[in-house]
Amino acid sequence: MSTDIPEKTVPEFSITQAAARALIEEVRAAAARIGFTAAVAVTDQGGHLKAFDRADDAPFLTAEVALDKAWTAASFHTPTHVWNDFLANQRIAPLAGHPRVMAVGGGYPIIANGRCVGGLGISGGSYEQDMQAAEEALATLEFDLPAH
Repeated sequence: MSTDIPEKTVPEFSITQAAARALIEEVRAAAARIGFTAAVAVTDQGGHLKAFDRADDAPFLTAEVALDKAWTAASFHTPTHVWNDFLANQRIAPLAGHPRVMAVGGGYPIIANGRCVGGLGISGGSYEQDMQAAEEALATLEFDLPAH
């Protein structure tokens, strides 16, 4: 019997608390420039909440929507705005009944060095505004934007 401990072949990566907080600050700044207030959720790669912020005047529902956008983006490594097309496929459509799948723009996987390290979800503006704020924040902090 061997006492050697097997080496991990794939290291685990997750967004850091500092990076999650920086994303929130960048989203807040982008949302202010664009003209809306938001709730912002950042999850780790497993979809677990890492950091969260909701502007004082953002409606309470934005909190849950932002978290579900981040969870959906992290779960499938895909931006949430592409889900409308996915759900049009009869073989995928049953996922629409999952209580956390959010097929509305504003959720993005957080990608660093080609790996998904978390999810970002924004709610409070139109889906276009949420998407714009997310893309600006991710680009400013030099995270990779997904090709979708």
